Amino acid sequence: MQLLIDAGVILLAYIFGSIPFGLLIVKLTTGQDVRKIASGRTGGTNVMRAAGCWAGLATALFDILKGAGAVWVARAVTNNIWIEVLAPIAAVLGHNYSIFLAEHNVNGKIRLRGGAGGATAAGGAIGLQWSVLFGLPIPIFMFFGVGYASLTTLSISLTAILLFTVLYLLGRAPWQYIIYGGATLLILLWALRPNIRALIEGRERFHGWRPWKKKEVEKTKDAEPSRETKQDNMVEAQRKKASSKKNKRSNMTAKKKEKQRR
Repeated sequence: MQLLIDAGVILLAYIFGSIPFGLLIVKLTTGQDVRKIASGRTGGTNVMRAAGCWAGLATALFDILKGAGAVWVARAVTNNIWIEVLAPIAAVLGHNYSIFLAEHNVNGKIRLRGGAGGATAAGGAIGLQWSVLFGLPIPIFMFFGVGYASLTTLSISLTAILLFTVLYLLGRAPWQYIIYGGATLLILLWALRPNIRALIEGRERFHGWRPWKKKEVEKTKDAEPSRETKQDNMVEAQRKKASSKKNKRSNMTAKKKEKQRR
């Protein structure tokens, strides 16, 4: 009986993780399909590109709830530490490969779409051990400072592995939590293959302060005349000055000739 309950918890976690909150939020706020925008993922970063900051933040919070909720349900119905760890992993898999976002690819094969899993993986880590929140500044710095979506997402699982290892050594967390961090890291790496390839080739999109700074620089450039414009203005001013002097000389010559005639 307990085996069926444990299996049901994992299945429920996968289904809950499959709910495409990002797709729903973008559809409700803009009427667009987030799968057709930028990376095509349904996570918070792409939702932010499609519908703005608040929509992206709301999506991230719901995705975090997927992972944390899976842990809470597992703890409520079983004492099995492995189910407690496997439930949020199932939620991450559901988020990345949603049963609700099944479609045919160009080869006619069925594929399951979704996000990259960073926020859901973070939610699972928080559900397992709330003290991992102390590591939150690391992904925040990666998001706003470094500015690469792939590195920000990977830093979540790497931070979880580091903190769970420290907590295990301090006797405050079971070693299975480290397995959770490692498993989610592998899932994220697989999902982020296109981003990592783009990062290596120098095509990865920026976010955080870099796009904002770039826009500010472009605004400044637009507000200030370019070097070519300045040079053109100087040439035009010199031409007008020379023309004015020529006109003055012509006028003086004409006056002299007029006097001579008289």
